[in-house]
Amino acid sequence: TPESARMEGAVVIAEGVAEPANHSPQPPEKMLLLQDKNPWKPWPRARSRVTGCLRWAQAVLGVPKLLDWYCLCALGVITALISFFMDSTVLKLIDAHRWLFRAVGSSAVLQYLCWTLYPIALTTFSTSFTQSLCPQSAGSGAPEVKTILSGVMLEGYLTLTHLAAKVVGMTCTLAAGSTIFLGKVGPFVHVSCMVGSFLDRVRSSIRGTSEKDLHSDMLVAGAAVAMASCFGCPISGVLFSVEVMSSHYSVRNYCRAFFAAVSGAVMFRLLAVFSSEQVTIMAMFKTRYQVEFPFDLPEMFFFAILGLLCGAICCAYLFLHRWLVTFTRTSAITSRILATDKALYSGLVALLLASMTFPHGIGQFMGSRMNMRELLNSLFDGRRLGALCSNSSVPRPEEVDPEYLWLEWCHPRVPVYGTLGIFLVMKFWMLLLATTMPMPAGYFMPVVIYGAAIGRFVGEVVAYLFPEGMQSEGILSPINPGGYSLAGAAAFSGAVTHTLSPALLVFEMTGQIAHVLPVVLATLISNALCRRYQPSFYDGIIILRKLPYLPQVLKSHPELRAVRVEQAMRLEPKALARSGRLAEVRSALASCQDPEFPVVDTHETLVLLGSVCRSELVRFLHLHAEEPGLDRELWEVCSIQPITFQLSNKTTIQQAHTAFLLLGLNLLYVTEGGRLTGLMSRAEMKKAIEDMATGKISAQP
Repeated sequence: TPESARMEGAVVIAEGVAEPANHSPQPPEKMLLLQDKNPWKPWPRARSRVTGCLRWAQAVLGVPKLLDWYCLCALGVITALISFFMDSTVLKLIDAHRWLFRAVGSSAVLQYLCWTLYPIALTTFSTSFTQSLCPQSAGSGAPEVKTILSGVMLEGYLTLTHLAAKVVGMTCTLAAGSTIFLGKVGPFVHVSCMVGSFLDRVRSSIRGTSEKDLHSDMLVAGAAVAMASCFGCPISGVLFSVEVMSSHYSVRNYCRAFFAAVSGAVMFRLLAVFSSEQVTIMAMFKTRYQVEFPFDLPEMFFFAILGLLCGAICCAYLFLHRWLVTFTRTSAITSRILATDKALYSGLVALLLASMTFPHGIGQFMGSRMNMRELLNSLFDGRRLGALCSNSSVPRPEEVDPEYLWLEWCHPRVPVYGTLGIFLVMKFWMLLLATTMPMPAGYFMPVVIYGAAIGRFVGEVVAYLFPEGMQSEGILSPINPGGYSLAGAAAFSGAVTHTLSPALLVFEMTGQIAHVLPVVLATLISNALCRRYQPSFYDGIIILRKLPYLPQVLKSHPELRAVRVEQAMRLEPKALARSGRLAEVRSALASCQDPEFPVVDTHETLVLLGSVCRSELVRFLHLHAEEPGLDRELWEVCSIQPITFQLSNKTTIQQAHTAFLLLGLNLLYVTEGGRLTGLMSRAEMKKAIEDMATGKISAQP
């Protein structure tokens, strides 16, 4: 009968062996599962059709062969969607603030309250929300990503909870507008990497592989996608991820990062077209520069001066940033406020910044009514602001007019050089103060705008000195202050981050490449000056937060590369014998906090056999605690892992540093003839580099 046939197909699975059901029955204690080979399931025809369609789609799409590329494309698309909807929300909130400012009428008191209370409410909410949901989400996030890509896994920095806190907090921060003067590039690098981490876990679950080791290719691609999704610039996004985020870049990730960045940039641009923000795909910041003679050869001298000026101001900015952050942490008043109520600190800072930018106060001299994008559009304008303001009789409109943004820099009592100078002086300390606010915020876009203002100021001065232009070989070339603004934006932001990618970024943002030589020249000069005297902005945050990131070995002292590991390694590390018992394991766990311990044959010979994880030793203790009479040796209970990479006493610090970065290791054992002589962890390596910088360690002859 059919029922008997079905019963014949049943199998008894006992102790991992399957036997036919007509054999002699197994004892009850061995019978674990009774399973039917052909269980009845509902809707068999529909299920078979769906299964057939899935198999056909898998064959066509090449899953899992092309799974990596699908995940990279999804990374670009998802990040672009988040960026676009965040920008749309921020734009609506800024428009609401402007409408409210106009709706209160001509009362100066009501306008002041509207201008100040709106950013105060947004910044305090951003701080409160992020601190209650995920306190680690405050700040940029790019230094943490840089640390993770160096091989150190920071717990809780790539979770979905962190992603939600970052997105909501960053939206409120950006909605405060140019009053707070903060951006989104740094936090969006973190957001993109969190999306990449989630997609990596999905990829691992589809393939059925272990999720223990995070694949760095998705994180590297995420760092590139962030810039592409913020500005629609995939090439500079990839270069930015290479320069800023990676200590050593794998060529294998190069094409993958480009693919993900292009996917994100195309999606970001298409969303702008579909939402009617743009007619077609075009540059974010439209410029109208003269292409035939964009600059003359004698102007290269002024572009070099601009590079030196940006480098000098950048050195002061980076030094004062670290000093101010340290002061807020050590000062009795600010440290107490930051320890008890961070939202109150953000609200007080927002009150001061909003008061300084009030349009009927000093803000009327610094273009405070424009948002971040309008500021860049006005600074990149190729026309001379000095000539426009001096020859114009048009009064400043009640609202910001996108077609006449240059009017925001004109004032009847102050020339355009004065308004630009006031903007530079005020925004310098205001940006430094804003970086101390404990909420998600980016610091790249503000330095781009500030650098553009430096370049604009220099360009206007050059145009004033040469009103008719410069003549070379009988050809008169007019001065284009917008080109100096491009060079200033690239030079200052490149010096702050110690990168050259901003030079390419300004070309992709504006669609202008005619000024490639002066922009690259100014960026190189500012980088050289700033690298000589100050660490980058992200490295400074790593130093302030004491993140476990390995700094680079000093390049200014080549002789220090000959320093050997034996001069800095930890001598006589806590080792366990292969036949170690309970007392030895308990003593090792109590005396050392290392995540793993070396295992030797005996304490007399110290021949290195492998390593054992701390969790295995904890399990060893639990096993003996559950069975008091048990007395087993270490190798009988714990899994001893082989050592695949070792150092010699004669290995240099430079070689060990490269091994840490390339292999992503946290601990290296030092042996001599197979005998354990010491170990080098990231802590010892970092201390060795610091001692080399201070002269405590020098190369031996």
